[in-house]
Amino acid sequence: MSTFPDGIRFSVLDRSRTREGEDAPQALRATVDLAREVEALGYHRFWVSEHHGVPGVAGAAPTVLAAAVAAATSAVRVGTGGVMLPNHRPMVVAEQFGVLESLFPGRIDMGVGRSVGFTDGVRRALGRDKDEVDRFAEQLAELLGWFTGEQTAHPQVHAHPAEGLRVPPFVLATGEGAAIAASSGLPLVIGDLRSRERLLAAVDTYRAGFRPSPWAAEPYVVVAGTVAVAATEAEARRLLVPEAWSLAYSRTRGVFPPLDAPERIETLSMTGKQRDFYEAGLRGHVHGTEEQVAAALAEAVEETGAQEVLVTTSTYDRAALSASYRGLARAVGLTPRA
Repeated sequence: MSTFPDGIRFSVLDRSRTREGEDAPQALRATVDLAREVEALGYHRFWVSEHHGVPGVAGAAPTVLAAAVAAATSAVRVGTGGVMLPNHRPMVVAEQFGVLESLFPGRIDMGVGRSVGFTDGVRRALGRDKDEVDRFAEQLAELLGWFTGEQTAHPQVHAHPAEGLRVPPFVLATGEGAAIAASSGLPLVIGDLRSRERLLAAVDTYRAGFRPSPWAAEPYVVVAGTVAVAATEAEARRLLVPEAWSLAYSRTRGVFPPLDAPERIETLSMTGKQRDFYEAGLRGHVHGTEEQVAAALAEAVEETGAQEVLVTTSTYDRAALSASYRGLARAVGLTPRA
């Protein structure tokens, strides 16, 4: 197995993907079950995501789901990857994380991103538009100010129980978002591992522009990407098939469907455009045997100087998903929790 620098952390992001024939409640309960498994395997964090109006994704309310995960676990850190700040009022986000930190002190992470709703219809339903992303730096500063008591947008108002609490913030970003994380003095979560040149450029931008803050004295980089582990490289690649087809379908039909079984997907008659998107969706992800994946991740950590790796895997077979995380834990040398 490859050797990683001392102190390197490995964490998991789960998107609460539904499977064909499965409803949203089943997917959400499966996320909580996976969190327990991840905790036992020795992963550092377990994060959940935010998606609105997407049929194949059940995780529409990440802070609510994070509360369920935290209640079902006891040691793994729990957070969001992330709350999309342009979709929300900063005070409300601060209050939600204040409640989480109050209930589960010392275990909550506040990951925030700058994406807006997936479609025009979703954005209208949320009362937001694409221009909201341009206010991310302003919204982020206000959000942090609700915790420190230093926000100036509403000087007569205080966010309880957030004010005075220390909930570690993370910025999920690329490009301009990396520069915002740097100027704000916050840890950066950046992906994906497939676009190595762009990834390295954004990390360089972040480190060069980083300004120490009360939240972080020095740069902290979390690299994120899809990782699949199986007994053979071919088996690991098959784990990627359901998500690749789901992405291809969404790009050509405008609907993000539940994950389907690889054996059914491989018999489909795809259009040329669908085939192109599908093949693109399979390329570049970290996948293979335990030894192959460990070597690939060690290379990524060395190139980026990252302090942490955040992995996500979406596949149809939940048993294979669990096995992939077990294999990865072995590959990178995690110590199981008793």
